[in-house]
Amino acid sequence: MKNNAAVCHSCGETGLETILSLGRMPLANAFLTTEQLTEPEPAYPLDLVLCLNCALLQITEAVPPEKLFREYLYFSSFSDTMLRHAKELVERLTASYSIGRNNLVIELASNDGYLLQFYQEKGIPVLGIEPAVNVARVAQGERGIRTLCEFFDERLADQLRSQGKQADIIHAHNVLAHVVNLNGFVHGIQVLLKDDGLVVIEVPYVKDLIDRCEFDTIYHEHLCYFSITSLDHLLKRHGMVIQDVEHIPIHGGSLRLFVAKEMVAHRGPTVRTLLDQEMEWGADRLEFYQDFSQRVQSLKASLCSLLFGLKQNGKRLAAYGAAAKGSTLLNYFGIGREVLDFVVDRSIYKQGRYMPGVHLPIYLPERLLEERPDFVLLLTWNFAQEILEQQAEYRQRGGQFIIPIPEVKIV
Repeated sequence: MKNNAAVCHSCGETGLETILSLGRMPLANAFLTTEQLTEPEPAYPLDLVLCLNCALLQITEAVPPEKLFREYLYFSSFSDTMLRHAKELVERLTASYSIGRNNLVIELASNDGYLLQFYQEKGIPVLGIEPAVNVARVAQGERGIRTLCEFFDERLADQLRSQGKQADIIHAHNVLAHVVNLNGFVHGIQVLLKDDGLVVIEVPYVKDLIDRCEFDTIYHEHLCYFSITSLDHLLKRHGMVIQDVEHIPIHGGSLRLFVAKEMVAHRGPTVRTLLDQEMEWGADRLEFYQDFSQRVQSLKASLCSLLFGLKQNGKRLAAYGAAAKGSTLLNYFGIGREVLDFVVDRSIYKQGRYMPGVHLPIYLPERLLEERPDFVLLLTWNFAQEILEQQAEYRQRGGQFIIPIPEVKIV
């Protein structure tokens, strides 16, 4: 079914095809204080559509970035997996590109400095650009990362360039999906990058989202869901070329792109191969996406049947991971206080708050050993291995985890 009101965030095409409608949903990272529980909670349409012109999967509702990102409760450093992922990449890039004290590394949406700290430890100048005031404060105050508390765009890129700041490496990890003005953002990257510089982009991969039924990664912060085909269209529009690409496991399956200006770049064989594969499975064709909505409904039936059945049999249930994806899953599946007693999370910034929509209280992970629920729904399934290892004692005492994605299983 066509959504004639929707306009593609990348190419401007209209008449986009509806893939999935999740109805009106609360903002996934709007964790509530006790005082806010009695206040009206805003909700916005969450509809997923496909642009057949440039192959971009996207949502239609663009919530103002100031509302989403000026105060942000996701801190990358609370994940050991994310820290290890960042450190390994920095070690690799500094060795391969001979980056040193005379270079500059910039990260867009630099969060709490989780990645830039590894460059800084090597004496390499860094600059973070992070719009969340509370997160930027941690990056500067606790890690000493020079951070501009700004939204990145063409204007800021021009300003930095006029000050003599151009980057040898620009990182843009898990930010491109969040950007309302995609073309302005990418043009800004082109302006800020040295002519022989490198851009490293990481985005969740749309094929993994569809194949693994990762519907819970759909929320208002994530405006776009990328294939290499849609990224190629976007980057070429601004004089940039994807030189190499890697399919990596982080966040349930992501693409890592190595991008440079077209004056120095050449498309590598891995990129050509992946583009050919996407033509085969249909990144730009409606057929690939058509049964996604039905598979989401099947997953809902399976998980709700298990959870409500366990509850009726007197079992105690909780959840692990006060993540945005958890908010989508709980609210769309209608799983709240009648099934789950509480949620636990390592982030001190989320503890003491409540999940959006369903209003489940969030505690520190030690609560699992204190309360001993029989089953824990793992909302942050993308960090399953890390969390299962951390919760070895709870599991040794008989506790079990329920992993909901890509299919429901108990471990």
